[in-house]
Amino acid sequence: MNYRATDSIKSGHKNGMRLLDHEHTTRALQRDAGRHMMPVQRDASLLEQKQDALQVMLVEDSHIISDLISENLARIPKLRLLGIAETETEALSMLQAQPCDVLILDIQLRQGNGINLLRVLSADPAYAKTLKIVLSNHVSGTYRRICEQYGVQFFFDKTSEFPQLQMLLSRLSQTGIDS
Repeated sequence: MNYRATDSIKSGHKNGMRLLDHEHTTRALQRDAGRHMMPVQRDASLLEQKQDALQVMLVEDSHIISDLISENLARIPKLRLLGIAETETEALSMLQAQPCDVLILDIQLRQGNGINLLRVLSADPAYAKTLKIVLSNHVSGTYRRICEQYGVQFFFDKTSEFPQLQMLLSRLSQTGIDS
């Protein structure tokens, strides 16, 4: 199901959670106050196409980085960026409202952190099949081991390994997560 912000855009209230509506534009980054999220009605053929796409959520508090990532991911066929959360709490709310196939997250966030988010997700069987990818500047062996302990399958350095993330997501969008 797709969601879009309603009152938050009119009121100008911003809390950092951005849900994307790609029917209008892939660069439409909307702020959501988290109050009145309403399902967007779509016709059946459009819903079928979206279900075939790799569903991705991003947890990143830097607008520059999240904009760069979303622009690059928009170029990958059969990939749909569902939304961007800037905090641990927003990420949990988004995941509960709309599950995803792939979760890309940073370790350091404006509020909370990616490791706490991974800990919560690892304890919930509903997220067992979600592919978890860390994209961070914090790339020490310690962080990698902790993230693997909480179910991270891929770990990329933000400064030097973004092309590898794009290649992985491009391949997954074509073959699926299970292959």
